[in-house]
Amino acid sequence: MRIKLHPICAAVAGSFVFQPMLVWAQSAPAAPAQLPEVTVKADVSRELGAGYNPPNAVSATKTEAPLRDVPQTVNVVTADVMRDQHATSMQDALKNVPGVSFSHGDGQRDQVSIRGFTAIADQFVDGIRDDALYFRDMSNVDRVEVIKGPAAVLYGRGSSGGLINRVTKKPGIDVTDFALSYGMWADRRAEADVGRVFADGAAAFRVTGAVQKANSYRSQQFLDRAAIAPSLELRVAPETTVLFQADYLEDRRVTDFGIPAYRGRPVEVPASRYYGAANARDADYSQSRVFSGTATINHRFNENWSIRNATRYYHYSLDRNNTLTRDVFEATRELTLNHGNVRREEHGWFNQTDLTQKATIFGTKHEILYGMEFGQQNKDQVNNTQPVRDTSGGIARFDLFNPALPVLPRLAPGNPATSNLGVFDTLAFYTQDMITFSEQWKALVGVRYDNFQQETRNRIAGQRDLSRSDSAWSPRAGLVWQPSKTQSYYVSWSKSFQPSGETFPLATNNADLTPETTNNTEIGAKYDWLDGKASTTISVFRLERNNMKVPNATNTAILQVGKQRTDGVELSAAAELAQGWKVLAGYAYLDARIINSTQIDAGQPVQGKRATLTPRHSGNVWVTKDLGHGFGIGGGLNLVGPRFANLGNTVTLPGYVTADAMAWYRRGAFEAQLNVYNLFDKGYIVSAHGTNANLNMPGAPRSVMATLRYRM
Repeated sequence: MRIKLHPICAAVAGSFVFQPMLVWAQSAPAAPAQLPEVTVKADVSRELGAGYNPPNAVSATKTEAPLRDVPQTVNVVTADVMRDQHATSMQDALKNVPGVSFSHGDGQRDQVSIRGFTAIADQFVDGIRDDALYFRDMSNVDRVEVIKGPAAVLYGRGSSGGLINRVTKKPGIDVTDFALSYGMWADRRAEADVGRVFADGAAAFRVTGAVQKANSYRSQQFLDRAAIAPSLELRVAPETTVLFQADYLEDRRVTDFGIPAYRGRPVEVPASRYYGAANARDADYSQSRVFSGTATINHRFNENWSIRNATRYYHYSLDRNNTLTRDVFEATRELTLNHGNVRREEHGWFNQTDLTQKATIFGTKHEILYGMEFGQQNKDQVNNTQPVRDTSGGIARFDLFNPALPVLPRLAPGNPATSNLGVFDTLAFYTQDMITFSEQWKALVGVRYDNFQQETRNRIAGQRDLSRSDSAWSPRAGLVWQPSKTQSYYVSWSKSFQPSGETFPLATNNADLTPETTNNTEIGAKYDWLDGKASTTISVFRLERNNMKVPNATNTAILQVGKQRTDGVELSAAAELAQGWKVLAGYAYLDARIINSTQIDAGQPVQGKRATLTPRHSGNVWVTKDLGHGFGIGGGLNLVGPRFANLGNTVTLPGYVTADAMAWYRRGAFEAQLNVYNLFDKGYIVSAHGTNANLNMPGAPRSVMATLRYRM
């Protein structure tokens, strides 16, 4: 069944879902005396993102549930952590999460691997899919929640190793927050966050935004971005609220693929060395624009029944121009370059309805979620690539260690490698039950049914249109034993599916393939310490993904990888202790391997090799201390073990440890903060491509960022 609804039609459909509810709310008998009292608290501490050790999360269950009751690993990075670290990007925030490793995302997007599996399309905002390929700004983010393992039971396709959900800042508090930052390489950033609650509590608004301009430790690199996100919440009835949110982001930077490899390691050159056009700011830039609008209605019928409906529309455009390493010739210490561009125009909408019921059945307590989601995405792309040629028309060669970079024009439209429109239709139904058998025993069970339809309409002569339709069930089951209020032990199993064209268009070599499937089995323990001031989690798990596929470096072909397995252990801890101590820490051991494959890469069989970009050992720790009298200090370490850059494991990215530090002075509403990154000026490779050995990104050398903030 093909869903063909315009975004406006989707909003109308959503209104039909809510019309009976709103009529009920308006026609309900008036209270005999007066409306229920509304208490308004304008306290910044009410934000979910406050503190280092939040007790609850919303992503794992779609309701605000205690983390100790969730039979799954959930890591939370709060706004307080991001503010103390001056984290302004997803990569900055996610370095606090064990089991997460980084790809440079072709120099144009956020991209990570979770527990050894790419999460390129597993980005969500307030529980709604946000898989457009761009760099996100954190100015409107209250917290980042990372669900580990498959989560298709609530979110649908994808999420082998986990997914990332950004919980946005919303109206409901009185806040005034302005910040100005200046750092190395002329990095200038201004942020604002202003919110007000009206006296009668009937309305509240909030506006967040940021402007940033910067150069970089990478030659020719720059950043020019602006973001704004206004929101308005209205209480249209005593138990009914309507939330309107908008978000606009514009981002322009050099499309940086990093440095090539030589003799099994990234080439030893300064971290600033760029391999691309000499005029990269004109010939190798990426510019993205993203707009979204969301309307969310929440209504509480009574103590046992409530409903939420959210409709989100987005539009994304990308103008990407790039030059990157094509081939490396170690014998002559030379390389060749490819020059290309990508155009993307994308828009889509989703509508979600969640009905929640609380009930007691045969002496057991239940919180049951009934959900429905439908939507459509239209993804238009044109991809051009050609080698950089010399004056004689041959493919130009450049010195590997000191290339004389060419001046290149922007690649003119010609004969694109790909030119198509991808249409994705989603229709899903799901249910979940959080069961309390007793104070000691709890369970979480659920299942989702998805019908996902894909169509690729090719515009290149000789290439036929492709389509397929997939239906899948995604179950989850978990059991929790809590022998005391400070201990929680769990076991869980979950399953997800990944269609062939989940992120990129269908191709002739994957259109007839059934979806990949991932199974996760996990056992774990969660402990609360010191009257809830500290918490720790340990989990042991096995993830298996069958029929795995990944795109090549130019996203023009699909590589059949095979079956991958990750056996792992993760530990995490968070604490807010006496005398002003705060701690966030984590460690992950991941044995991620391709256990069944016919693929050959760099002359090596892929079977038996380790998953790319995934270190066996990684860890993080961040500690702050309030010294009193307005002063405070903090610091931390990030440990990343050796990783492999390509499927054949012929290029190793060395392991590293970096140290960061910070200090602050706060007096009243004013605050001064100093952050120092890579304190000991360690040289390292922070990310890579994942399927290409010659696209490796050097990390930043030591840098300093100063921030002045006014907050009340």
